[in-house]
Amino acid sequence: MGSLAGLNQLDYLTDYHGQLAFIYTGRIGYHFGSHWTYGYRTSATFGAFCGNMVKKKRVRLIAEMARKIRAYRELKNRPTESQRYALDYETMTRPFTGKTLPVLAWEDVRRESRLFTLLASMRMFGVGRIFTRKSWLEEHIEPCYWKITKVKVDYTAEDMDHGKAWGVMTFKGKQEDKEREVENAMHHDWRLLPKHEEADFTRFEPVPEPPIRYVIYPPLLRAMILAQKGLSTTEEPMLPLRRDILLSKEYFRNQDQERQRQRQAGEGTPV
Repeated sequence: MGSLAGLNQLDYLTDYHGQLAFIYTGRIGYHFGSHWTYGYRTSATFGAFCGNMVKKKRVRLIAEMARKIRAYRELKNRPTESQRYALDYETMTRPFTGKTLPVLAWEDVRRESRLFTLLASMRMFGVGRIFTRKSWLEEHIEPCYWKITKVKVDYTAEDMDHGKAWGVMTFKGKQEDKEREVENAMHHDWRLLPKHEEADFTRFEPVPEPPIRYVIYPPLLRAMILAQKGLSTTEEPMLPLRRDILLSKEYFRNQDQERQRQRQAGEGTPV
């Protein structure tokens, strides 16, 4: 066996497949029979050496296949949209969940339509048309509507009146930049906007919002102001955001005089 006199700075010692390998800070030595072979350590040599020492992960093919089968069965047995949102119009309950609709919604359920009830009877399932809701027409003066861009129909439904729809929403005259899935498509208050009324309905000039001039005081400061005024006051104290004050020498002189007057009133009249 060769001499180890020239080797220094020993970092690691291991026995790998019957070969002794000494890893040093600057170089690596391998023992082959009665000879020592030295070579300067590089990143590739060191990485390959350490990679052989890592225990490989055991591949369990049967367990992986069983996991995929379970995921497929869960996806296949998942209830469809028509099963989840089916409604018994006599009892106003959903058979799948057993929940009863709110009493205030019964009138709209009998008179109004769902979104996919309207889409199923239209050409190309209403892509490109504009739909609004009864609640929006009653609550907002500004135009609120959806413009349908994509529809995915549930073909397993009896009348193909279930599925998902995507579109661009305009709420209170402000149009969104990206399309997204239509919300509350199963509510019974959707209405189709006739084509000859689309231009007039969507035409809107936003009114500039008035600037905010007053805000509410912070809670602690508000409580202090109300305590000074007394409990009999009903007026809410408001903090003005803008004050039109002419900052002249006379203004600061009056402020100093008022401050001195308050100090003398608190200390009393000197004798």
